[in-house]
Amino acid sequence: MEAITIVLVLLVAVVVSGLASRILPLPIPRPLVQIVLGGMIGLVANLRVDLDPEIFFLLFIPPLLFLDGWRIPNEELLKDRTAVLEMALGLVFLTVVGVGFFVHWMIPAMPLTVAFALAAVVSPTDPIAVSAIAARVPIPKRLMHILEGESLLNDASGLVCLRFAIAAALTGSFSLSEAALSFVWVALGGIAIGFGITWLTAKAAEWIARHIGEESGSQILISLLLPFASYLLAEWLHCSGIIAAVASGLTLSSVEASGQAMAATRMRQNSVWDTIQFVANGIIFVLLGEQLPSILRPAAETVRSTGHQEPWWLLVYVLAINIGLVALRFVWVWVSLSLTIFKARFHGSKARGPNWRLVAATSLAGVRGAVTLAGILTLPVVLDDGSPFPVETSLFSWRWA
Repeated sequence: MEAITIVLVLLVAVVVSGLASRILPLPIPRPLVQIVLGGMIGLVANLRVDLDPEIFFLLFIPPLLFLDGWRIPNEELLKDRTAVLEMALGLVFLTVVGVGFFVHWMIPAMPLTVAFALAAVVSPTDPIAVSAIAARVPIPKRLMHILEGESLLNDASGLVCLRFAIAAALTGSFSLSEAALSFVWVALGGIAIGFGITWLTAKAAEWIARHIGEESGSQILISLLLPFASYLLAEWLHCSGIIAAVASGLTLSSVEASGQAMAATRMRQNSVWDTIQFVANGIIFVLLGEQLPSILRPAAETVRSTGHQEPWWLLVYVLAINIGLVALRFVWVWVSLSLTIFKARFHGSKARGPNWRLVAATSLAGVRGAVTLAGILTLPVVLDDGSPFPVETSLFSWRWA
């Protein structure tokens, strides 16, 4: 009964946050309102949400990533695939390495593996947050498609990096060559599983609809089950369930482009997924707010472990990490755009130099959202032997081969 009460309270908080964000005289983003409401619940109500990382990840990550892959325009994604892959893969790995070493240098008490995990969890950008910014600030359409494609794919790459970083922290060792081979396996396996399950399911549903008739409820339920089926099968086969969920959404988008489903089914399906997206994103932010009191309570002790006494050093660390993220993103975008222009000129095109406004807009558009919060909330509290996470730096050994 308590679990049902907690779920109902969270859902009511999501509804109230939507109303409050529209009523407030200042344009305060809805996620901030949801965090405040969650904090009030954590302080006032006698409710405590004990998060199981595996269950939390399963409930929220697959449907959100599936939805992003399902709704992104495939044609635009393919047209700008080079720029998207550079941002979604190259920038993520640069962020994990660069910010990881920066955080370890700034906070020597934090082990390098944990610093990499922190960098990995803040590396993905959020398509919902990017869309919210685009609604208020005019962004060129092509740039918007690149940012959406980046935010879709870097969720997968960032969370896979997080998985390796946590594994290194838990085991105390890391092999670059083994990680590279493992990444290829989990990535290709996840793509194959997500594509295979979705394609076979969609074709079977089309055959049934053609010979028996289409039922809107069944079609919608199938779309709801696909991300979980892809995720669970991929994880069972030790592949990436995250990438499988993304591949499943992209595959369903391509299959549905043929227009076999009835218009009424597509409209209802979109409405159902809009609701799921609103609820899932809202609950994540409300849960973050609910967890904040217990997270901030030991803030003074956390700061002392870094060698400082004043709690405001936490704010210094947050600002420094954000500045580092923006700086790395700016450098990557500038170098990538410069190389693209250089190649164009080499082939005889009269391309102009990098546009400062375009580079600045792309750098500042790398905002984080629900997937980052979900990754943070799934970080383990203790190791397998019961000792607190993070581990001591002396336990970590790095191997290149």
